[in-house]
Amino acid sequence: MTTTPTTPTTPTPPSTHRRKLIEVDLPLDHINAQSAREKSIRHGHPSTLHLWWARRPLASCRAVIFASMVDDPESCPDEFRNEDAVREERARLHKIIADLVIWENTDEREPAARDLLNAARYEIARSIARNPDAPAAPPQDDPAAVLRYLAHNALPIYDPFAGGGSIPLEAQRLGMKAIATDLNPVAVLINKALIELPREFAANPPVNPKADPLGMTTGKGKRAKKIAWSGAAGIADDIRYYGNWMRQQAHNRIGRLYPKAKLPDGGEATVIAWLWARTIPCPNPACGADMPLMNTFQASSKSNNLHWIKPVIHRDTQPPAISFQVQDHPVGMPDIRRSVISDGKGAVCVACGTPVAQTYIRDQGQAGNMSVVMTCIVAAGDRKRIFLSPTNAHIQTAQAAKPEWHPSETLPDRALGFNVQIYGSTHWHQLFTQRQLAALATFSDMVEEVAEQILADGGSQEYANIVRTYLALAVGKLANGGSSYGRWRNAGQFVDGVFARQAIPMIWDFGEANPFSDYSQNWMGQIEWVARVVERLPAHANVGQALQADATNTIHAETGPVIVTDPPYYDNIGYADLSDFFYVWLRPSLRDLYPELFAGILAPKDEEMIATPHRFENPRERFETLMGKTLRLVRERCSPEFPSSIFYAYKQQEETRDGATSTGWDTMLTALVNAGFQIIGTWPMRTEMSNRPRSIGSNALASSVILVCRPRPEDAPSATRRQFLTALEREMPGRLTRLTRENHIAPVDLRQAAIGPGMEIYSGYSKVESISGDPVSVREALTAIQNAIDAYDRQIVGDLDDPSKFCYLWLTQHEYAAGEYGEAEVLSQSTNIGINKLADDNLLIADRGKVRLLDYEDFAADSRRPNSGICAWDACMRIAWHMSHEDGRTVQGAADALSRMSADIDSAERLARALYNHYDKTADSRRAAMFNDIVTNWQDIMAAMRQRAEETQAQLMDGSRAR
Repeated sequence: MTTTPTTPTTPTPPSTHRRKLIEVDLPLDHINAQSAREKSIRHGHPSTLHLWWARRPLASCRAVIFASMVDDPESCPDEFRNEDAVREERARLHKIIADLVIWENTDEREPAARDLLNAARYEIARSIARNPDAPAAPPQDDPAAVLRYLAHNALPIYDPFAGGGSIPLEAQRLGMKAIATDLNPVAVLINKALIELPREFAANPPVNPKADPLGMTTGKGKRAKKIAWSGAAGIADDIRYYGNWMRQQAHNRIGRLYPKAKLPDGGEATVIAWLWARTIPCPNPACGADMPLMNTFQASSKSNNLHWIKPVIHRDTQPPAISFQVQDHPVGMPDIRRSVISDGKGAVCVACGTPVAQTYIRDQGQAGNMSVVMTCIVAAGDRKRIFLSPTNAHIQTAQAAKPEWHPSETLPDRALGFNVQIYGSTHWHQLFTQRQLAALATFSDMVEEVAEQILADGGSQEYANIVRTYLALAVGKLANGGSSYGRWRNAGQFVDGVFARQAIPMIWDFGEANPFSDYSQNWMGQIEWVARVVERLPAHANVGQALQADATNTIHAETGPVIVTDPPYYDNIGYADLSDFFYVWLRPSLRDLYPELFAGILAPKDEEMIATPHRFENPRERFETLMGKTLRLVRERCSPEFPSSIFYAYKQQEETRDGATSTGWDTMLTALVNAGFQIIGTWPMRTEMSNRPRSIGSNALASSVILVCRPRPEDAPSATRRQFLTALEREMPGRLTRLTRENHIAPVDLRQAAIGPGMEIYSGYSKVESISGDPVSVREALTAIQNAIDAYDRQIVGDLDDPSKFCYLWLTQHEYAAGEYGEAEVLSQSTNIGINKLADDNLLIADRGKVRLLDYEDFAADSRRPNSGICAWDACMRIAWHMSHEDGRTVQGAADALSRMSADIDSAERLARALYNHYDKTADSRRAAMFNDIVTNWQDIMAAMRQRAEETQAQLMDGSRAR
């Protein structure tokens, strides 16, 4: 006799540990909106301290850390005794997060920001105090006591892949002890500058002789006031002062290399930039000119200041000489095809028209025949840039530059993210002109010299070292903006840095910035970027520590830390090779201060966790092995009391290995499961707004997904495939209802968020096996989870009112095109609604044997139907019209449409989700965005509806009293 196996209880994390907010609910809309907005925030933002690649947004890091530390109210039944109390408390915590993720609310120089951050720190302390062996939380109105409490009672936040420092910085901002480790010395230095160095001299006045020892001035004009030096403001003031001292000293030494431009009227103007193009000899024997390689001949595309660079061919010499003339019109310009062809097919000589293959360009570069030629001078004018033709004086001055030294380190033969080596560049110094090298060497030398000046002004050696570190980071920024691989942006009229993205692409024409000007990429501009960051750092918060470590074998934490990290992703970014661009400039300046960081000639490569085929055999397998080793170590050392949160850089790229299709996504999930983690949640985080049509049309992949994990219990049960599927069928509908009805997850995010509860079921088992004994893979589990989501979607449609059900099913078959009446009649019988009734209700048009649904564009006239009795489809179409038209009444119009419904109001929201799913699958990004927008605005629509009802009730009561 065959017996059906008993389904084991779905494993859950140990009940002795309270679930944290991140395991239950997050205000994703607020977090994602502010994460996207962060891209446009510059002044004072920590990302502008020094460049690092693929930093996570601070807003998402702040939210994740807070939600990882704070108890979900449902786990505190003694305090929150019913669903209403839980809902109210969760809403209060969400409000704190919504305020906390706003960048302006983190500036502790402002009283409101101090109050908010103290409130967030207090919530963490209050959660810790719920532990039986923890002391009582201090009073919330004593911020210093709250910080002391966290220092003594909170576990550290540990990030073993700290990178640019977003996670450790935000942990420190929230009052936690932050521990940051990274293998890369440049990353470690950035983290030291963010979380270690400012705290050592917090609230100290600056030492420079121009500083006011009594305090600093804040605000401008009538709002200016004098307050005591606080935080790292004193350090920032000294960075500005000694940065300016370095500028003066540097100008004394090399200022002659940066002459002013002579204007046509006889005056002079400061040069902002010199524009250059690379050249190679033309292969045509009858020509042989040094042909310029240019992507464009337009120096400025600004509408009120158009300028072109015209090549002038001098055929009276052999080979022909080429000079450049700047003009404010395109007359006489060569065809744009006589330049480097952007698709990499080659170039055309402007002197003779000979086409040149890309291979020839590479060969000439490798032979040492690639040079540069000045094409334009850009000077500062009155409210407008001045574009001038090159002069012999400026060309000769640039050619006369002779740096006292330059980095001697070699480029890798091959590297992920750049291939300038194939054009003849073999050493890092070849990415700079001689004048750029002279400037960088001069400023680099003075990083050491400035320490003597700080000591002479009364600063200690330790303090001088800290200021030196920040000034060295400014040199790194100057290198990024002062390389021959920095583009001239003709639309914005500025020099861009090398790293507009995480690569060093070949640049044919480039801009050389003047470090002594007041414009883009100048020295004092870099100093100001650094100083603005430093003065906003949470210098008075609890201790931070940044160390160099290999994550596969080292966890720098005495007690089990709370893990929040953003690990590398296969071959996405070649951090080590790219960072050498900065390492070769930082090492001479700081090797004596940080000998452990700068012991090597270049950044360490052999231990780097990256899948690069040119460096390792079987790179992907190596990467997965190292990642698995790291996750197992994290699993062994992390705190069981708190979830671990891992940022995953979401890229749904499929590849075939050993005959099976896999993705980085399921590989990461597999690594976590194999390391002994149970995956509790998957929260989509994005740096683009989720309702952008382009995002939605491309499956709206999040910029990253937060994987929330807990150690799987050692005694977790095993399960068969059938038991796993049964558990999914039993539990997923309730979990999905919670995600939609309580968590208000937008349709665009639901499938990613729903992976969390599905994987919680799967990864809670020690193993899941098929009937043959083979393991059920994560990929199979993901397929089953998606099937469960599809079943839930079908149930949503099945629960709709009859007219809405018919309209949805007809839509899936015909969209808004006409279909046969007989087919519609068959469908109407199965949905218990007549075609004539649907036509009378203006949901469709039935004419001449054809039936066509009305689109939401046809629902503009709200008055065309009675004011009551509309179905979910009608309401949804009316809402869509109001939300998508400028002359619609957006939220208020949507609320009015809902007030006319005869069916369950929430059915309109469920229908909007179903319509999003339909349009997402059919790649109709415009309509998908529309219905996603309805759901994300649903709470506002409901609030407007309630307000309208309250106003109506008040009017009725007033009328009753009047009678």
